[in-house]
Amino acid sequence: MPDDVFPAPNRNGAAAHHHAPPYASSHIPLAQAPGPAGHPGHQHSAIQPPAAPTPYPAFGGPTASPFPPASPVPGPARLRVVVADDNPVVRAGLGVLLSGRADIQVVAEAADGREAYEKTLEHRPDVVLLDVRMPGVDGISALPHLVGIAPVLMLTYSRESEIVHEALRLGAGGYLVHGEFTADQLVRAVRDTKDGRANFTATAADALLAHMRLGSAPPRGPLPEGLGSALTTAPVPVHPAPRPLETSESLSQLQPSVGQSSVSGGSVPTPNRQQYKLSSREVEVMDLIASGMSNQQIAATCFISEKTVKNHINRIFTKLHSATRSEAIAHWLGTAPRNPGRQP
Repeated sequence: MPDDVFPAPNRNGAAAHHHAPPYASSHIPLAQAPGPAGHPGHQHSAIQPPAAPTPYPAFGGPTASPFPPASPVPGPARLRVVVADDNPVVRAGLGVLLSGRADIQVVAEAADGREAYEKTLEHRPDVVLLDVRMPGVDGISALPHLVGIAPVLMLTYSRESEIVHEALRLGAGGYLVHGEFTADQLVRAVRDTKDGRANFTATAADALLAHMRLGSAPPRGPLPEGLGSALTTAPVPVHPAPRPLETSESLSQLQPSVGQSSVSGGSVPTPNRQQYKLSSREVEVMDLIASGMSNQQIAATCFISEKTVKNHINRIFTKLHSATRSEAIAHWLGTAPRNPGRQP
């Protein structure tokens, strides 16, 4: 029988002959699908997908990733703010506006200067927003006590020039008048105050410009509505916070007497400042030092850099034969005791 003919039984059991196809075909593996009740069904071709590679055993078995997930990067800390204003609507609005920014958080609110001091001492914020006119302890009275703990940005309806000057003299890092700034400008001013950059709205800027043109601060007198009268009765903590300036206590004692002499003609004699031979710029810087301003505030007021301020101060200390701010202030105000062994 030829090789290409295969016998097969027929109905009568006889062998049937079938011829192979005249062409050759490659063998394709067939997968047999199970039929009903486990019986074999028809056969069909199936191309099997390649098997997944086996993970390295050293990385923990077949379900472990060979690369562990990266740790999440922590975001920057939020800028913490205390809002002090006697108007609850203003406080609520500022809270919503500022806390709506991803990098700012209002940590406390206060309705007067005393509460502002307590909240600031408790939370140690990055910036304090302070109103001027508040019941009890007003903002001007609380200001010199707050600046020893955190930077203060005045945020108020008070636009009087003498109040602007007094706030800056007592250490405010900026002055914004309601109605003269946008929401974005307020947010930028809060961030700048944290970083030591001063911001002023038009009213405060005009007051500073007038000061620059006159070359000296306006005469100090009583502020409207008795503002600042609670200066000596502002709260003092059981454990006082460290002050950034070593002269903060001595300044609080000198300022009332200076204010009295400017109003009534005073009992403090006018010092002979010509003997120190200070330049006009050095006189201006020394006046600002005596008013209690920090180097940052002097730089913002005079529109010069802090490095330039420090250079002026070094020359002033040399000419006044002083080693500290308090000693220089005492010589400048004429309150230093006379020392026969030293000139001047």
